Amino acid sequence: CVVFNANDAEDKYISLVHTKNHIKLIKNIGSNKLDSQRRSRMAAKYNSIYFNEGSSEAAYLAAGSVIKVAEDVAKGELNSAFAIVRPPGHHAEADEPMGFCLYNNVAIATSFLLNERPELGFKKILIVDWDVHHGNGTQKMFWKDPRVLFFSVHRHEFGSFYPGGDDGSHVMIGEGPGAGYNINIPWDNGQCGDADYLAVWEHILIPVAKEFNPDMVMISAGFDAAVGDPLGGCCVTPYGYSVMLNKLADFAGGKIVMALEGGYNLDSLASSVRACVEVLLEERPITGALKAYPYESTWRVIKAVREELSAYWPILAAKLPENLLSRRTPQVQV
Repeated sequence: CVVFNANDAEDKYISLVHTKNHIKLIKNIGSNKLDSQRRSRMAAKYNSIYFNEGSSEAAYLAAGSVIKVAEDVAKGELNSAFAIVRPPGHHAEADEPMGFCLYNNVAIATSFLLNERPELGFKKILIVDWDVHHGNGTQKMFWKDPRVLFFSVHRHEFGSFYPGGDDGSHVMIGEGPGAGYNINIPWDNGQCGDADYLAVWEHILIPVAKEFNPDMVMISAGFDAAVGDPLGGCCVTPYGYSVMLNKLADFAGGKIVMALEGGYNLDSLASSVRACVEVLLEERPITGALKAYPYESTWRVIKAVREELSAYWPILAAKLPENLLSRRTPQVQV
């Protein structure tokens, strides 16, 4: 690995996806004029947000670092990159921080490449969000943009899992020119693991990505779906993450930028990130095997998503064979 220091983001690039008022809010958090009580009162106005005297600096460094490595990969100076940053970004909306996220790091970097660096020739970007929570902020920022294929796989549980509501539903597919370019895979239950995620890769993401043919792959790499995470309740192993990433490396000549999102068990976070970095470095062959079949509910979700999107992606129109669907683990109650 080549290790870089963090870079500050410029307001003009943050403003590609965030409002001036939002930028002003984040900037003001770090003001010496604010004490901890006032910061706490400010944070209380938002959903799952924490502020301290270092929040502004951290937010600028996180966004700037993702911009920096995305540009370096786009220029061919790096083969791929992993931005290990905090705070995360995918919940941050245009004018509202939420879910520990202040600036939407991946969305800013994606807009930067598409709108500020046209000379690099990047016209289509695939964003894969495998954080256990829905990437509501990223979805809204590219809702009508066919240059961005946004794919989020997440616990949804019919809108009861954070961030809640209908935004993460499979029927939320984009609008206008962006219709069909927003793909949500909403799990009905927890406990989903390698077999469930890889079934979605094989029967939805990979076929659509081949048709889309992106110039770069950006990954909102949350690891709170990993085994042992206290918030996620899912069971993805380091092997599972390495296989998912390896399949994405077939696109865009391997130009992949990963940006850290959620992850709340330091051991599973570390082992999962390491597995991904080894894939990016092509350091060792991927070894392991699936030990289970997808849940019955997973096949239901896959079929519903394919049906919803088949008008936009004809490759999804074919029915899945029954002998495939029969390979399943019974539904569990959690």
